[in-house]
Amino acid sequence: MSRALVLYYTRTGITEKMAQTIAETLSQEGVFTDLADVSQFQVDDLIKYDLIVIGSPTYYGTMAAEIKEFLDESIKLHGDLNGKIGGAFSSSANRAGGNETTIWSILSALLIHGMVIKGISEGSHYGPVAVGIFDEEAREDCRLYAQELSRLLKSLKPA
Repeated sequence: MSRALVLYYTRTGITEKMAQTIAETLSQEGVFTDLADVSQFQVDDLIKYDLIVIGSPTYYGTMAAEIKEFLDESIKLHGDLNGKIGGAFSSSANRAGGNETTIWSILSALLIHGMVIKGISEGSHYGPVAVGIFDEEAREDCRLYAQELSRLLKSLKPA
């Protein structure tokens, strides 16, 4: 069975709610999924997963320092994540808060690891975002994203 990790950092709880929704949806799609706060997760364990989705609040147009530090540490796994699937999501306090640049900064690190990234043609193209609150629109974007990632995972790694 394929394994997924939904890893996140949160301060207000919004990013955590997004992570929970993504993890729940992946599980409903038949993907064995772990949900973890970045402070409780070891970088070396990334190699156990076929799909890695990382979420962060947006601070000054980029990811939280806790996520950046984790990704910086992941350099020791360079080459070991090649071909795995990656994704990202973000939350911010306001519309022009930098969600897209935050997601891109996470995706950039995953691409350098050689990971496969999936865009979404409808909704949040780069990955789900929440602005100010975790509302039904953000919840639905998280569900759609998880379903799309699950389909890609199943097509690349059939059971």
